[in-house]
Amino acid sequence: MESIKDKVAVVGMGCTNFGEKWGENADDMAVEATKEALEDAGLELKDINAAVQTTLFTGETGSQLARWLKLNYVPVSRVENFCSGGLDAFRTACYYVASGTYDIVLANGTEKLMDHAGGFGKVIPSSFDLPGVDHDLPPATTFAFFAVRYMEKHNISYDRMRRILARLEVKNHHNGTLAPKSHLKREITIDDVLNAPMVTYPFGLYDCCGMSDGSASCIVTTPEIAESLRDDYVLVKGLAIANGAGQAYFKASDNTLIGGGDKLEANFPETVNAARSAYAQAGVKDPRKEVSHFEVHDCFSSTELLTYEDLLISPFGKAPEDLEAGRFDLDGEQPCNTDGGLKSFGHPVSASGIRMLYELYKQLQGKAEKRQIKNPKLGLAHNLGGVCGYYNVAVCLIGGRD
Repeated sequence: MESIKDKVAVVGMGCTNFGEKWGENADDMAVEATKEALEDAGLELKDINAAVQTTLFTGETGSQLARWLKLNYVPVSRVENFCSGGLDAFRTACYYVASGTYDIVLANGTEKLMDHAGGFGKVIPSSFDLPGVDHDLPPATTFAFFAVRYMEKHNISYDRMRRILARLEVKNHHNGTLAPKSHLKREITIDDVLNAPMVTYPFGLYDCCGMSDGSASCIVTTPEIAESLRDDYVLVKGLAIANGAGQAYFKASDNTLIGGGDKLEANFPETVNAARSAYAQAGVKDPRKEVSHFEVHDCFSSTELLTYEDLLISPFGKAPEDLEAGRFDLDGEQPCNTDGGLKSFGHPVSASGIRMLYELYKQLQGKAEKRQIKNPKLGLAHNLGGVCGYYNVAVCLIGGRD
C-alpha cells in the first residue's frame, strides 16, 4: 500500500460554535464554517475544484452543500460513516488531491440535531434496524458493555472505575472551558461526577457526551499550492479507516489483524487496525513517543480510556495509570482532547471529526491560545462510530514539515 505521507496539505480550517443553535439552520452553519476556512486559506469559493460533504441526519445528497454554499457546478459528493463521517470526508478529499484529480478540495461536516426530539436526529435510520431475534440497544448501554468487560479483565472494582472515569471527565471539562467554541464551559469536580445521576452501569451523567448542532470545514491542496498560500500549512501524514463486522462485540477472542495472521489484544480491534495502518503510512514506530497530542472519540468516558490503549499509546491494562499520572492533561506528556473532546466541546455527529482536525491544526500552528501545548509535532484524530456492535473507526495523522 502506497503512503499518502506529505502528498496533501491542509491550508484552511473553519468551525462554528457547537451547541444548541436554535436560531440557525444547517445552511447557516455550513456557510459560517466554510467562510472561516476560506479566509484562513486566503482563497475564494471560486477556487474550490470539488467538495465532500458528510452528514448523518441533516441531509441526503451532496447537492445540499452546493445549494448552501452556492457552489458553481463543481462536483460535490456526500459520504456517511456514522460518527466517523467527518474524518471519512476529510480522507476522501485528501485522496482526490493525492490522485491528481483535483487541486483544491473542500470537506465539510454539518449536523443539526437539536430540532429533533431527543437531540439525536430523527432516531436511528431504518437501515440500522435489526430483526427481532437480534439485540437492539441504545449507545450508552452498548458502550457500557465494553467498560464492564474492561473492569472484569483488569480486576477493577466499580468504585475504582468510577474514580478513574471521573478524573478523565474533570480533565475534559477543564479543557473545554478554554475553548471559545465549545458547547459546555463548566469546570467540574470528581465529586460532581460521582454524585451525578446514573445513566447505565457504570456510567453516570457526566460519562456521556451530549448532542450538539455544529459545522466544520477543511480545505486541502497539494504541498506546492500550499507553499504559495501560507508558511504554516500542515501536512497529512497518514489516513486509515477500519470497519468491523461485530467481531469485538460478539467474539471477544477474534481480534485479528487486518490481512489475517496474528491476534491482537484490543478493546476495539477496529481502532488498533486503523491506527496501525495510519502509523505505517506516517512512518511512526512508537506512537507513545512520536504522537505529540491527540483527539479521540470520547462518546463515553470509558471509550476514551480504552482508546489510549487501542492507539498503542498506553500499554494494555495500563491506561488508568497513565491517566492518573497526568500524561494526557493539557500540560502532560501527550495531551488528549485539548479542546474538551466530544464531552465538553460537543458532538454534532458528522462534524466532530473535522472539528478534531481543527484543534490539531491550531495546536500545530501555535494558535490554540490558553490551551496551547508545548512543542506540538504530530497530531492524531480518532473517530469511532457504529451501532449494535458494528463499528467503524477512522484515524488521521497530521504534522508540520520535517
